[in-house]
Amino acid sequence: MSERIIFRHALLPGGWEENVALTMSNGVISKIETGVAGGTAIALPGMPNLHSHSFQRAMAGRAELRGPTADSFWTWRELMYRLALSLDPDDVQAIARLAFTEMLEGGFTAVAEFHYLHHAPDGSPYADIGEMASRLTEAANEVGIELVLLPAFYAHSGFGEQKPAEGQRRFINSLDSYAKLHARCRALTTTGCAPHSLRAATLEEIDALAALNGDAPFHIHIAEQAAEVEACIAYSGARPVEYLLANAPVSPGWCLVHATHITRAEALGMEKAQVVAGLCPITEANLGDGIFPAQHYSGAYGIGSDSNVLIDVGRELQMLEYSQRLGQRQRNVMATEAIRPTATALYQRTLDGGARALRMRQGLSVGAPASFVTIAGDNPEQALAEAVFTSRQTRIHDVWVRGRQRVWNGRHENATAACAGFDAVLRKRL
Repeated sequence: MSERIIFRHALLPGGWEENVALTMSNGVISKIETGVAGGTAIALPGMPNLHSHSFQRAMAGRAELRGPTADSFWTWRELMYRLALSLDPDDVQAIARLAFTEMLEGGFTAVAEFHYLHHAPDGSPYADIGEMASRLTEAANEVGIELVLLPAFYAHSGFGEQKPAEGQRRFINSLDSYAKLHARCRALTTTGCAPHSLRAATLEEIDALAALNGDAPFHIHIAEQAAEVEACIAYSGARPVEYLLANAPVSPGWCLVHATHITRAEALGMEKAQVVAGLCPITEANLGDGIFPAQHYSGAYGIGSDSNVLIDVGRELQMLEYSQRLGQRQRNVMATEAIRPTATALYQRTLDGGARALRMRQGLSVGAPASFVTIAGDNPEQALAEAVFTSRQTRIHDVWVRGRQRVWNGRHENATAACAGFDAVLRKRL
């Protein structure tokens, strides 16, 4: 069955086009016509979310209280561990259902779920080692978002194969148990691999994971915190990105999540290796991580909602641009000579980087998934700029994923039920 929709404007791979008709067949775009009058909305390709920990949505707004000492990522992490130890599979599914719903309402149509809450609260595997992964898959299927599972490999608490902390017991796997988990995830949905970090996985383990993974998405946290950089230097004599690029089988499309504290030389190394910088501007601001040095980097990058404290494509792009303005004391930093409108440049570059990180074709082109969002307006560049920089709420109107509409007038078809399930978890656990 085919469906044809006409748009007043659409953002195609070559830029904005006027009077565009998209024909969808079996979930993909089968035909694109231009010069077809009759449309009113503006169509944008759905954005890939390249980094999410969906269960952390339950912490949003609940860690904004100063403690007895200076707060940091590391004090926030202790709160996160307490939450992680309290959740059962039903809770995880209910939280993910709301997070995935909000992703669609916010303009994300696919998500890479960096999943490390694997085992029972005492650290023992469930009878189904992929129990938690299956719950995430069920939530994604209920909501209708495309899911790439990235089961995280976590074996150590720090450089030098330090013993895992007690709060990490639900995360831990050996290479053998991880191989079983990975196989189970592959039976559920599209699956990649994610050594949690250089703290949590050795180089030998990363080599083994890369061999297991093949050419599927491969993501790793890197250089998010200054303390992490200092610990890596103390252990190896090198900075994290420098150490990874010199010693791991890094290949094009690997996603280095955060890469916040990198030097110009490391940025050039990332570009040469053709990796994707996975930027999560709202979470990086919320946790006080620092500002990614975009002035040193001209490679691929995408965006992720990470801790899911606020889920919205426009707000992520706004934070990315504004953080660069604050750091560099300039305006329109992320625009380029080729694409001068800042919001359009941000959108096109993050779309491309996110697609590479998920190894998933994206964009409005024949053969690509029919996954797109609409906004209103007469001038598409201005409408997108307003959606990113001036809107008091999301400007997303309607959302299609693989040819099926999931959001109408900014609201997901099952949003009320997702909110009710999430609220029930909070009443029970927090």
